[in-house]
Amino acid sequence: MQIKNSKYEAVIGLEVHAQLLTETKAFCGCSTKFGDAPNSNVCPVCLGHPGVLPVLNKKVVEFTVLMGLATNCTINKHSIFARKNYFYPDLPKGYQISQYEEPICENGFIEVNLSDGSTKKIRIKRIHMEEDAGKSIHDQSEYTLVDVNRCGVPLIEIVTEPDINSSEEAYQYLTKIKQIVQYLGICDGNMEEGSLRCDANVSVRLKGEKKLGVKTEIKNMNSFRNVERALNYEIERQIDLLEDGEEIIQQTLLWNADLNEALPMRSKEEAHDYRYFPDPDLLPVIVDDEWKNKISSLMPELPEAKFKRFVQQYNLPEYDADILTQSKAIADYYEKVSSVASDYKSVSNWIMTDVLGYLNEHKIEIEQFPISAENLGKLINLITDGTISSKIAKEVFQLMLKSNDTPDKIVEEKNLVQISDEGEIIKVINSILDKNKNQIDEYLSGKDKVLGFFVGQVMKETKGKANPQMVNQLLKSELEKYRK
Repeated sequence: MQIKNSKYEAVIGLEVHAQLLTETKAFCGCSTKFGDAPNSNVCPVCLGHPGVLPVLNKKVVEFTVLMGLATNCTINKHSIFARKNYFYPDLPKGYQISQYEEPICENGFIEVNLSDGSTKKIRIKRIHMEEDAGKSIHDQSEYTLVDVNRCGVPLIEIVTEPDINSSEEAYQYLTKIKQIVQYLGICDGNMEEGSLRCDANVSVRLKGEKKLGVKTEIKNMNSFRNVERALNYEIERQIDLLEDGEEIIQQTLLWNADLNEALPMRSKEEAHDYRYFPDPDLLPVIVDDEWKNKISSLMPELPEAKFKRFVQQYNLPEYDADILTQSKAIADYYEKVSSVASDYKSVSNWIMTDVLGYLNEHKIEIEQFPISAENLGKLINLITDGTISSKIAKEVFQLMLKSNDTPDKIVEEKNLVQISDEGEIIKVINSILDKNKNQIDEYLSGKDKVLGFFVGQVMKETKGKANPQMVNQLLKSELEKYRK
């Protein structure tokens, strides 16, 4: 969305919290499993009881370093944990273990593709480790309920420089971050369950102005589309205030998706409000070259590399490769199907149209898709070798969705094998031509579209089983015999 008043530009910085896919919490052995009974995954450490000592989960460091390497960050050899002090009813310790002055990753960047064909480099100021707070539940009774299961769950916070100038850039950045964490296998990216969350700092200024305007922070955006909508709302709100000669107040806003507006929550805090100081119970984290190289060796193929390989190895159009590599799970499914089927472009077409269509309609992930990669590959091979037509394949596909049967079994049981016997097809063609003399005259007078009518009649007569290429060729040949 373009800013209505072209005198102004927006300046946006994003803070993304990604919950790490570790089995246990950041500083204790409690489970991180989502959906367990409230207040069941807790212990004296994550509840902040007196005298307890946190112990750092090594996996948290390794996952954070992987993300830093994937986003071109400098991995600091020495980093420290700090206590971020604030009072929330769902924060039993009264402070959050985080990193402040010495984070583990700094000075990275990613590039995003925009709708006008350009690319935008967005700098990442820092990526640091921290623990999550609990959850306050306000809407299930007249009381506020507190679930502290999430206390101590490991997060990384990814903080950009103020390089983003539109809601589109923000949306594309978030999409890329989600894609990277999923490819790395360090976060599932599920915003509905809170494993990927985003806060946005927004200000506006006159174009050409170097000084940043007064910023507000927007929270409570539980989807990328809501981030886009919230940013557009806040940008226009700030511009309207400036145009009316009013002051922008630095504050934290909560996005209300139902009302489509951001409502004030509190005045915005500064760093000194949190009274950061080094955590006395945790040693500095030292990532030497040997450990960094060992972590680097675990790096999987990232989205851009996979995209390029799909274009080269499978000879796919860039459009196809881009769609197929948006999700690692979809990309993996494509490669498994392609290990069975020989027509790589057909595999792409089936996945982009039929498979993704089914996933979107039923709101499921590829892991829940009922047709295995092997069976989809076999179905595509039946088309390639002429056993069934593309039209019959669509019918077989629907039957495969309802059963665990292989395509071969379905084709055999339903007698769906394609008719490729020339004599049999000619017999059907001549029967149809005998009944449609007027259409023959139209065809011979130059109305080529009539051929489609005859093809349709043959396919109807053969219940879609006739080989379409042979039908076209033989029809033209038989029609020519009527010329005088």
